[in-house]
Amino acid sequence: MFEALAPFLNFSEATLAAYFAVFVRVGAIMALLPGFGEQFIPARIRLAVTLGLTTICAPAIVPDIAAVDMSPGTLLRLASAEAGIGLLIGVSIRLLVMAMQLAGSIAAQSTALVQMAGVGVTPDPMPAIGNLLTIAALALALVLDLHIKVVWAIIGSYETLPAGLFPSAEDVTQWGVAKASSTFALAFSLAAPFVVASLVYNVALGAINRAMPQLMVAFIGAPAITGGSLVLLLITSPVILSFWSDMLDQTLANPLANAR
Repeated sequence: MFEALAPFLNFSEATLAAYFAVFVRVGAIMALLPGFGEQFIPARIRLAVTLGLTTICAPAIVPDIAAVDMSPGTLLRLASAEAGIGLLIGVSIRLLVMAMQLAGSIAAQSTALVQMAGVGVTPDPMPAIGNLLTIAALALALVLDLHIKVVWAIIGSYETLPAGLFPSAEDVTQWGVAKASSTFALAFSLAAPFVVASLVYNVALGAINRAMPQLMVAFIGAPAITGGSLVLLLITSPVILSFWSDMLDQTLANPLANAR
């Protein structure tokens, strides 16, 4: 195939194969990339963005890959490794979105707003706080030039894992466990203000109920926790989004940290 296309594109067969290898890694990343890889984005748009990013990244990468012998067996192994590496990069970035979704669920559960649900950026219903924070985080990432940061992340990933060099299963397992644990830690950190407020609220409500058993504290407490949660969301959401954006920048700076 590459031999037939080479004369028309004025490229050598090895160069076309190298472009294909870059496309495979970029395509795997785009399948999970926040914003561009969401399910409500049409497949044609995702494909166009993938081709565009491949065209941007390839000139810095192709010369090193084109020097490799591109026999059919080598190309198949190279494409398989590139797809796996791309998925690792995509998962490391996608986990940040999952952390924000989990943080919204924790916040909603803590503040009795969990029954307010709706379909947002995920196929499964999610609490309103989770939808709000997740969509705001995706919008913030795109406004802060996510596409440019992704280009640098893709090019930099070839320094950590060169083309065709897939890490061992043990390294991937350790990397995955570390990423998963850090995701849950980040989610709880983002939802910490709501958890603390819920703890204080329930302790205060218990003390009031203990002091005045005849008082129907539920009628007073339910509107109070709902209104207080909305006010707390208004106050803390800029800080939460700023902290999440900093974590996204750190991940994009080295998405394959400890994956060698």
